[in-house]
Amino acid sequence: MIPPTSSLVKYDNPVLVSRNTDKKTPRAKSLKVTHQPVPGSGGPVPAAPPKGGAKLPPVDTQKAEQTDEILNSILPPKEWTEHGQLWVQQVSSTPATRQDVINLQEQLDTRLQQRQAKETGICPVRRELYSQVFDEVIRQVTINCAERGLLLLRVRDEINMTLAAYQTLYESSVAFGMRKALQAEQGKYDMENNIEELEADKRDLERQVNELKAKCDAIEKRETERRAVEEKRHAEEIQFLKKTSQQLKIQLEGIIAPKK
Repeated sequence: MIPPTSSLVKYDNPVLVSRNTDKKTPRAKSLKVTHQPVPGSGGPVPAAPPKGGAKLPPVDTQKAEQTDEILNSILPPKEWTEHGQLWVQQVSSTPATRQDVINLQEQLDTRLQQRQAKETGICPVRRELYSQVFDEVIRQVTINCAERGLLLLRVRDEINMTLAAYQTLYESSVAFGMRKALQAEQGKYDMENNIEELEADKRDLERQVNELKAKCDAIEKRETERRAVEEKRHAEEIQFLKKTSQQLKIQLEGIIAPKK
């Protein structure tokens, strides 16, 4: 396992905790061991324990230990193994100066450019860097005032919860949109099939209408011709009957006239 990547949060020099991680107990993991700093790191070496009876630690020492505990609870130490050795790197408890804050801002701008973070919109890289800066600000504030640092921790946790809620909402909305898109695509496919069926029915009905119109025209034509023939035949019969009636009338008059 490789050492953790550099962070904008200020950490102390790495400290060797154990050379054999398999035999180290869980209690040993929680100990802050500072007697074996990284070679060449220039880390602090603790003073030898005082001789004689045990004495109460001074108030400043108690306050420093309490601050370290709070810092470790806010920003847990980093642990990694290298060549079978377990290293621990705790967050720094050194107060920050004005120059440190200026350097932090410059480092933030440099990291944003190096990692090509987006200036607007959703960008995991920008969010990660700003989260590191916020943690560093919490560290600096906690050293001067632990209560203020704990309050900033609550603010940080609330922001993270809000961002997680928005992320969950965003993922849910994306999934919902995808389902709706798939449903719309399926509905579009069904609608297209329905349209094709209706168009086929329409063509079939139009064909039937054309056939019926052709039949109607043929029947009308045939009936017109038959009516014309019937009218002609009736006219001829009427003319024949008129002519016959005229002849009979003449014959009747010829029979009746001599008797006078």
